[in-house]
Amino acid sequence: MRKIKSAGLVVLAFLCTSLWVSQYAFSSDNIKWHSYKEGMESGKKNQKKVFLYFYSDSCGYCEEMEKVTFKDISIIDILDKNFISVKVNVDKERKAAADYRVRGVPSNWFIKENGETISNLPRYVPPEIFSVVPNYIYTDSYKSMSFKTYVNNYISSGKKFLK
Repeated sequence: MRKIKSAGLVVLAFLCTSLWVSQYAFSSDNIKWHSYKEGMESGKKNQKKVFLYFYSDSCGYCEEMEKVTFKDISIIDILDKNFISVKVNVDKERKAAADYRVRGVPSNWFIKENGETISNLPRYVPPEIFSVVPNYIYTDSYKSMSFKTYVNNYISSGKKFLK
C-alpha cells in the first residue's frame, strides 16, 4: 500500500511538473528578435512583413519600450505571429540606420514583404497605442484607409485599447 502511495505521489509530481513546464515552454514573454540581415532576408523569402526596431543602449526611451511596450503579451503575440521582428542597434549598425534615415531612437518601422517601407513610428510608443498599429499594417488596412479611420472603426466595433 505504501509503494502505491509513493508511486501515486511520483506520478502526481510528474504531471504537475509537466503542466508547469509546458505552460512556459509555449508562451513567451519576449519578442523573437532577428538580426537585421537575417530578418530582412527572412521577410523576403517567407513573404512576411518585417517590423524594424531601431534603438541605442544609451536611450532611456528605448529601455522603456523594451520594458513596457514590448513586454505586453498581445504585442508579443501579433508581432511573433505576423511579422519578422528585427532589432537594430544604431550604434553598431550605422548603415542600416542610415538606409532608413533614422535620426532619433527609438524608431519603429514596418516593411512590406518585398522590402519596401510601409510606415514608421518615431519615438517611444506606449502599449495602448502601439497595440493597434501592427494589426492595421498586417491586415493591409493601411492600403484602403487612414490610421484615424482604422482607429475609429476599431473603437466603434467595441474593441478597447489596452489599459
